[in-house]
Amino acid sequence: MRNTLALLIIMIFAMDLNSQSKLIDRQPVAAGRFYPAGKESLNRDVSDLFAKCKKTPGNQKVRALITPHAGYVFSGRIAASALSTIPEDHSYDNIFIIGTSHVMAFDGASAYYAGDYVTPFGKAIVNRDIANRLRKEHRVFNFPLTAHDQEHSIEVQIPLIQYYFSTQPKIVPIIIGSRNNNTLRQIANALRPWFTPDNLFIISSDFSHYPSYRDANIIDDLTAEGLISGDPGIFLETLRKNSAKNIRGLSTSMCGHTSGLVLLYLAEADKNLEFRRIDYCNSGDSPYGDKDGVVGYHAIALVEKGNNPGTSARTESDFSFTEGEIRELFSIARNNIKSVLAEGKKASLPNPSGATAALKQPLGAFVTIRIDGKLRGCIGRFTSSDPLYEVVRSSAVSSAFEDPRFSPLTSEEFEKCDLEITVLGPLKKIKNIDEIILGKHGIYIRKDMHSGTMLPQVATEQGWNVEEFLGYTSREKAGLGWDGWKDAEIFIYEGLVLEEKSN
Repeated sequence: MRNTLALLIIMIFAMDLNSQSKLIDRQPVAAGRFYPAGKESLNRDVSDLFAKCKKTPGNQKVRALITPHAGYVFSGRIAASALSTIPEDHSYDNIFIIGTSHVMAFDGASAYYAGDYVTPFGKAIVNRDIANRLRKEHRVFNFPLTAHDQEHSIEVQIPLIQYYFSTQPKIVPIIIGSRNNNTLRQIANALRPWFTPDNLFIISSDFSHYPSYRDANIIDDLTAEGLISGDPGIFLETLRKNSAKNIRGLSTSMCGHTSGLVLLYLAEADKNLEFRRIDYCNSGDSPYGDKDGVVGYHAIALVEKGNNPGTSARTESDFSFTEGEIRELFSIARNNIKSVLAEGKKASLPNPSGATAALKQPLGAFVTIRIDGKLRGCIGRFTSSDPLYEVVRSSAVSSAFEDPRFSPLTSEEFEKCDLEITVLGPLKKIKNIDEIILGKHGIYIRKDMHSGTMLPQVATEQGWNVEEFLGYTSREKAGLGWDGWKDAEIFIYEGLVLEEKSN
């Protein structure tokens, strides 16, 4: 009996060694569906994504990224903006790519150890030594390779990595199959020896699935706030509250939340690290998506504190425009309103002649329409990854025809209307209303699914004090009642008001 048992042990050990000697490269399954299958077309598309994505300047020391994994036509630009936080010539020893399984459930994680990952760009070399150590030393990693076979969340990250880094690091592909928090903490503990500045961790995850465009913007903002708190408990409570809202169509706030939780467990003890938002959109922002049921995409970086000159607040110089640039913005606004009135569609203006660097900045803006001094429409965006000229273009049309307080603007009214454009700085959350400076700051109030804003100039135009400014915004804009601001989140922002000059 003993001889038989010993023989079995030897056979199993030999089979294990033999399986490692026979490399089995993981072949692409998402090529042709999530991204182009041809090398040339893939190179062209990825190059375009990085050319158009939001760039974060500065020598940031990035330890981890949270980045989406949908089709490149929907989320590729956001994924590119995440990688663009890292200098192209920066060298990592390894990139740990962690995704949550879409196809199977199991109580642990699976690290690919049998070969390399293949894409149309060629092989991404897997660090099989690390993968084998994880599965041999940690029971929580002893789960089958088949978890990788049809899973796209790891694969879609790899062509972007292959294109971006001048020196190719090895990768460690990891699929998580468990939703058990204790198991997730075990996974984090197993990965901790490699959670160092020499390695990059990429968490592959989309955010909300299938709410309306408007609800997605709100829910994804709440989820991101919970995540960047750096507190696993706050993050989990945010997910619970989101689910309790019973929002129509919402099936999840973050499809890879278990992978995100592993990152939070890894980072929670390091007070020198902080999360920073990089960019956001959802599938409704793509020409291939609709706005009835969307998927949200965040780019979020985990960086070392004190090494992020590119993330400082914008200064007044960022909000200064020449007379020519101001004329161009008002021309864009008026031409698009006129085009809708005449032809029922926005003017085709992909590359306006006056699109200087200032007009291409990804800034929020509101367009206000008045007739004989009376408000006739006002809609805009607080923040945007789109260039300023596009935000003005879409906001002008929305103010004219989509403001729910007014009927659509008519041709006769258009001839008499005056336009005002307010370019917005970043939002800043405040704890004390004494920080509000009337005439300088606009305010944004948010509580649960209720939110509302008033622009900086409104308070001085109406002669309000700070509490009146808060009360009217709370009651008229956020629907929270006159005193609703007292237990709501309050944000301030600065705005540069541009006025239209007659020729």
